[in-house]
Amino acid sequence: MEKFVIEGGVPLSGTLVPAGNKNGALPILASCLLTEEEVIVRNVPHIRDVDAMLAILEAIGVAVRWRTTNELELCAADVEEVEIDSELAELIRASFLLAGPLLARFHRAVMPPPGGDVIGRRRLDPHLDAFRALGATTDCSRDIVLSAPHGLRANDVFMDEPSVMATENALMAAALTPGTTVIGNAACEPHVQDLARMLVKMGADIQGIGSNLLTVSGARRLHGCEHEIAPDHIEIGSFMALAGVTGGELRIKDVVVDDLRMIRLVFERLGLRSELDGNDLIVPGEQKLVIHADVGEYKSKIQDGPWPAFPADLTSIAVALATQASGSILVHEWMFENRLIFTDKLILMGADIVMCDPHRAIVTGPRRLRGERVESPDIRAGMAMLLAALCAEGRSEIGNIRQIDRGYERIDERLRALGARIERVATEPIVERL
Repeated sequence: MEKFVIEGGVPLSGTLVPAGNKNGALPILASCLLTEEEVIVRNVPHIRDVDAMLAILEAIGVAVRWRTTNELELCAADVEEVEIDSELAELIRASFLLAGPLLARFHRAVMPPPGGDVIGRRRLDPHLDAFRALGATTDCSRDIVLSAPHGLRANDVFMDEPSVMATENALMAAALTPGTTVIGNAACEPHVQDLARMLVKMGADIQGIGSNLLTVSGARRLHGCEHEIAPDHIEIGSFMALAGVTGGELRIKDVVVDDLRMIRLVFERLGLRSELDGNDLIVPGEQKLVIHADVGEYKSKIQDGPWPAFPADLTSIAVALATQASGSILVHEWMFENRLIFTDKLILMGADIVMCDPHRAIVTGPRRLRGERVESPDIRAGMAMLLAALCAEGRSEIGNIRQIDRGYERIDERLRALGARIERVATEPIVERL
């Protein structure tokens, strides 16, 4: 096991190139199963979740080769296995993204229950509803067995919730199903759009990209393509907040400006300004963070939701940022009931946070945080603890950093390049102070 040892209180300043979108990379890698031809994917983040997805793909016969540090070559010509190994599936929830491609191409998929972050129950029902609408049968008695002996058939699919992964699974299945499939109440996050753009390159016709109504004209056969994964707007938001809490000035290169509109708006509510210089995003240094109250001096609120609302994956980051802002704000995380449980770590470090219930917390700042020994329960909570540690007085230790490594590429190296005093060291499990 490893931990991060951090000496806080140093402004993070410099220039950063964002990694490829983690949540975009995983379905894009899964989509290689839709064709026998070679697929080249660039700007692939070298993170634990990508390694886990590649291990699953290799286990069922996909040939995988790293051409450069962030460029992959994949070929699924020799795939015959449709049963996913249960131990590998437990590594990431995104293992279930193989269900749609396997079902569409091989007419069968055997999927163990997926793993992933413990941030609350995430339903598989929207996935299964979509597959059933496309003509598949489902058996969920033990593993989830999906079958379409005569192939899938195009149809209308309506999601009972705008699930990102279920939309991605339905998109991939529909792309290799001849005829017109309409997906209603679809998720439209940037990574869903990026997957759709890749499927178009492979030969599918997809209309409505970026909306919640997708019309897919599937093909009998898809071909290989080359695709570059878009920059990760969640990582960009995380680094914006890191600059904000430490008082540094940061330039983030080559962002997709439209993907950041709601993130910038919400962070401005916390007093963090950002500017655009072409496709670069600049966070000015030495900002005094002041929470903007609503008209009438009512308490302001941050609430996540499906795109284009504020991303759920940045809720933890917003909480950490709010601890350094003057004023009080309500953070309402309604999508995952365990997402805010990590706030006890920030309270241990000196934050003023009142948990109203599992979904709502009131954060009052600014508070001078102190270094502590804590454990990371999930990817985004781990990054929130990094924010806290980097602006805290004294030395912090963060354990279970494999969670952070699942979503952020070489995070300690990249933070050191911005001036952070952070080291990765081997260790026994951290015992938190009570």
